[in-house]
Amino acid sequence: MGAFKGFFLAVLAALLWGVSGTFGQFLFQQRGINIEWMITVRMLVSGICLLLFARFGEKLDLFEIWKNKKDAIQLAVFSITGMLAVQYTYFAAIKYSNAATATVLQYAGPVVIAIYLACKNKKVPILLELLAIILAVLGTFLLVTHGDIDQLSISGTALFFGLASAVALAIYTLQPVRLLSKYKSSVVIGWGMFCGGFAFSFVKAPWDVEGVWDIQTYWYTAFIVIFGTLTAFYAYLTAVQIIGGQKTSLLASAEPLSATILAVLWLHVSFSTIDWLGSLLIVSTVFLLSRASKKVIKTEPE
Repeated sequence: MGAFKGFFLAVLAALLWGVSGTFGQFLFQQRGINIEWMITVRMLVSGICLLLFARFGEKLDLFEIWKNKKDAIQLAVFSITGMLAVQYTYFAAIKYSNAATATVLQYAGPVVIAIYLACKNKKVPILLELLAIILAVLGTFLLVTHGDIDQLSISGTALFFGLASAVALAIYTLQPVRLLSKYKSSVVIGWGMFCGGFAFSFVKAPWDVEGVWDIQTYWYTAFIVIFGTLTAFYAYLTAVQIIGGQKTSLLASAEPLSATILAVLWLHVSFSTIDWLGSLLIVSTVFLLSRASKKVIKTEPE
């Protein structure tokens, strides 16, 4: 029963992220909502809610993490280079392309992690990791050029933010590992969101509202903040605790699928056969890297 709950929460998180990305595309492109404002509000509200949950639900000391200078510095860095960066680059990629393309490009993140760890450990990637890197590069090539090397099927700006979101995802995944081993995830993620949102409020204040506000705008904004951020992150982190990070990240690969299907059916985003092929190649790297990590664990000496 516990395993089923973990699987359910992981898939739920992926679906909520996929839907919120598509809602974000609608708000940015059809209602003129400012992405900087959306990120500021999304992070502040979700950060405050997570911290309140940590304090009153889990009875944790919220300020313990700030009492250690090294931890405080690492948390501040994570807030900006991890939490804020991954959300800004992702939503910017959506604004300049679409939710489907942005989400798929972000899923090159695990490949960035594999390359970084290989360089850090001065080890040549194993065969499965090399295959994942090749597939990610080929998939990205097909997605952004449609097979024609002389032209881009998306703007250079969209490509930049899409690849930047993959790098930011890698930083977001790797940078807070030590903090998460010492403190509850609700505290680390809560402070990361709040501090990132607070810092970004100097770029775009939460009360500086733009765009066309009708019933759809209110509903979709509320969904992104409550379900696409707060609920999705909590469901994902709970799934990690129940079934582990590896299985959870595999199940989270449902996100680009849900984002793509919704964008095509609802927003009528043009997604050709070659786009689907490129997306499949990129998402398949998640499964290859999962197999690779299992192989490394089995071959390591006891």
